[in-house]
Amino acid sequence: MSGITSRFPQLKDKRWLASVALFGVLVAAFGWYFIGGSGDDAASYRTQPVIKGDLEKTVTALAQVRPKTFVDVGTQVSGQLRKVEVEIGDVVKQGQSLAQIDPTVYQTRVLAGRAKIENLKAQLEQARAQLVLDQAREDRARQLYATNATSKDAFELATANFKINQAKIGSFEAQIKEMEATLQGDEANLNYTKIFAPQAGTVVDQIAFEGQTLNANQTAPIIVRIADLDVMTVWAQVAEADVPRITAGMPVYFTTLGSPDKRYTATVRQVLPTPQTVNDVILYNVLIDVPNKERELMTNMTAQVFFVLGAVKDSLLVPVAALRPSQRDKGGFTVRVLENGSVKMKRVTVGLQDRNLAEIKSGLNEGDQVVIGQVARSDQKQKSFSFGNSKFR
Repeated sequence: MSGITSRFPQLKDKRWLASVALFGVLVAAFGWYFIGGSGDDAASYRTQPVIKGDLEKTVTALAQVRPKTFVDVGTQVSGQLRKVEVEIGDVVKQGQSLAQIDPTVYQTRVLAGRAKIENLKAQLEQARAQLVLDQAREDRARQLYATNATSKDAFELATANFKINQAKIGSFEAQIKEMEATLQGDEANLNYTKIFAPQAGTVVDQIAFEGQTLNANQTAPIIVRIADLDVMTVWAQVAEADVPRITAGMPVYFTTLGSPDKRYTATVRQVLPTPQTVNDVILYNVLIDVPNKERELMTNMTAQVFFVLGAVKDSLLVPVAALRPSQRDKGGFTVRVLENGSVKMKRVTVGLQDRNLAEIKSGLNEGDQVVIGQVARSDQKQKSFSFGNSKFR
């Protein structure tokens, strides 16, 4: 009996030791889970290297290509368009004949005017001859009247006839001047029936055709349009929010819808002060002149224009997402840099920037890994492990 009773204390000691060992295992497991095994949930960083490259800041706008100079050639007289001597696409010189209006009516007026002038000149010569005779009669009547050889009435009649003939001569001279002026107008209208090119260029449009009757009494009818295609003007429509940044002389480049890979460079000529409203949006026209010797640009082409607000070349660039406003320097920035597995905060001087990239003037080196975001290495999924019949989370 005594042997049996002596075994019970040993059995209790073993159970106690087992309990202690189990507790130690549990503590170790929890410690590994929350301390040693937390590496899967530790935060990691999204980085990008500092690179060297070119950066430009631009304002974009849609535009239309038009000739810089053009003229609508019309007629100053009414009549039937008898002949059109050019076609669309023809290159014409200044003074070249373009079209002709039926001149019959105007030729008749010129001939009638010239005949009237000749008639008036003949009457003028007759009046001048009569004036010589009337002057001789007036002189003789004056002499006779001085010697009382004739009556006073005869003397006064001779004087009156002389003065009347003088007035007729003045009237004929005035009528001749009037008719000469009318004749000049009729001759000008006759000349207007022949239409010549006021400038050199290319015929880009024809509005009137042979046989058509043109009425110039209200508005001057247009026959053809001549444009100088050596220099084209790009009419860009810039939104009111962007137009204060556009100035004359600013560098600009554009591409056309048909040739998106070809870039045309130029400068801004003028910002027109009067806006246009399109679908409740206020737009300002900005004019850009560009040479067109190769005739690659054509009338009414659609273009996309880029106004260069600033540009840098071979500069250090970082994503805008990497910049953080500095709490110490007003208007300054800081950047987080990943070095040897740890994150360091660095102050930087920022230059030109657009929506995506920023120029770094100082504070970073090429190849530095800048932090642009932070992500978790896992989805924070729950972990569990089991010990015997028990499961711990």
